[in-house]
Amino acid sequence: MAQESPKNSAAEIPVTSNGEVDDSREHGFNRDLKRSLPAGLGLSETQITSHGFDNTKEGVIEAGAFQGSQAPPLPSVMSPSRVAASPLAQQGSDLIVPAGGQRTQTKSGPVILADEIKNPAMEKLELVRKWSLNTYKCTRQIISEKLGRGSRTVDLELEAQIDILRDNKKKYENILRLAQTLSTQLFQMVHTQRQLGDAFADLSLKSLELHEEFGYNADTQKLLAKNGETLLGAINFFIASVNTLVNKTIEDTLMTVKQYESARIEYDAYRTDLEELNLGPRDANTLPKIEQSQHLFQAHKEKYDKMRNDVSIKLKFLEENKVKVLHNQLVLFHNAIAAYFAGNQKQLEQTLKQFHIKLKTPGVDAPSWLEEQ
Repeated sequence: MAQESPKNSAAEIPVTSNGEVDDSREHGFNRDLKRSLPAGLGLSETQITSHGFDNTKEGVIEAGAFQGSQAPPLPSVMSPSRVAASPLAQQGSDLIVPAGGQRTQTKSGPVILADEIKNPAMEKLELVRKWSLNTYKCTRQIISEKLGRGSRTVDLELEAQIDILRDNKKKYENILRLAQTLSTQLFQMVHTQRQLGDAFADLSLKSLELHEEFGYNADTQKLLAKNGETLLGAINFFIASVNTLVNKTIEDTLMTVKQYESARIEYDAYRTDLEELNLGPRDANTLPKIEQSQHLFQAHKEKYDKMRNDVSIKLKFLEENKVKVLHNQLVLFHNAIAAYFAGNQKQLEQTLKQFHIKLKTPGVDAPSWLEEQ
């Protein structure tokens, strides 16, 4: 050849006289060609032009700039013949580069999957939809029960125990109010007796002719005030124990009862929904709805059974605890009242020691934690 075009050393492949490729350098050409192409250029965008072997010019690969990238145009390089370019064309046909830039596999090679992006707004919307549907069904069930049109599941034994518990709570609250009123009135009486005793003691010192009479009355009022304080401590202990039983223990059980009633309403609502679907026609459109309704009904049935079991256990433990607590408190209340009005000071003090009740001395602050240690 008299004049040859500029050649790239990475693109030159010797060709024999009969058009066969020298296999010793074919792999080196493939590697160098891939390195020479820019990152954004696919093999499918390369136009290969080859000529006959009797022509003096060799084949030329015309590579244009990739439209989706800012890379500069690739200069023309020398190319092998059709035989050498066919393996490269087969390798490039396995990959398709779409406009978005993601690679997907059509024939072979590694698979690249895009992760599904979870939308928080869609998740919240789905939660709101489920809550709205559940609220609608429960509201419809409550209205139908009040109107006498819907059926409700009733556990007669458990419902009777719940009614007794609520009735007892009201009665215990009434006892608690009366005991608090008695405590308030007794405190006022003790305060008056203490003031009256101080007045008698002052007059005993100032009236010589009535010194003994004022002194007797002063001692009596002070003794009554002391016994009243002892009785007041017993009554306050009784009030605190009953208050814990009513407003904490029983209230906790009633909260579980409310959860049980909510589970019962949901169970009846989905049971009614399933019964309505079963009464309707069965076709390709209704069968998926029936299966979904059956699944929801089974889930709410399990929840209802669990809550019913929890209520039964709590009612059993509450009854045992209530009997034990009220037995001790009623014995304390009776012994303290009887000893006070009988004037038996020793018996009154013994009653407080029996139940480990410590009286607070008026005007004396509680000891610090260092003194208790």
